[in-house]
Amino acid sequence: MICECSLIVRTYECDSYGHVNNANYLNYLEFARYEFLKSIGFDYPAMIRAGYGVYVARVEIDYKKPAIADDALLIRSWPIKKGAVSGIIAQQILRGDDILVDAKVTWAFVDSRGMPARLPPEWDMPGLQPGQPAG
Repeated sequence: MICECSLIVRTYECDSYGHVNNANYLNYLEFARYEFLKSIGFDYPAMIRAGYGVYVARVEIDYKKPAIADDALLIRSWPIKKGAVSGIIAQQILRGDDILVDAKVTWAFVDSRGMPARLPPEWDMPGLQPGQPAG
């Protein structure tokens, strides 16, 4: 399942060259991952209330082209790997047909102590598994 969401680049996200600052792409990717989780029925606020968390363990980003103020961006997110306590979500940021960013984000499910934990059934959504529908 591929989740798509969009946003418009704001002027304050750009650096002195007029490009989106590289650190702001992390915010874009975070926003899109949350939208992905909502789209597959993952109740993030309930998970937090239950004492669990999803940590980002690794981010790989290939910057291909810059975005500038007022660009309309499309962000695609989809799972490419899933284990008992962790997985990888692939993401792309596009402007029209141009791929601006390719990313892979490794996540880990953790308990209230921040230690890796197996996903309980209520958060082990089919949509986290590569090639599976949202459920």
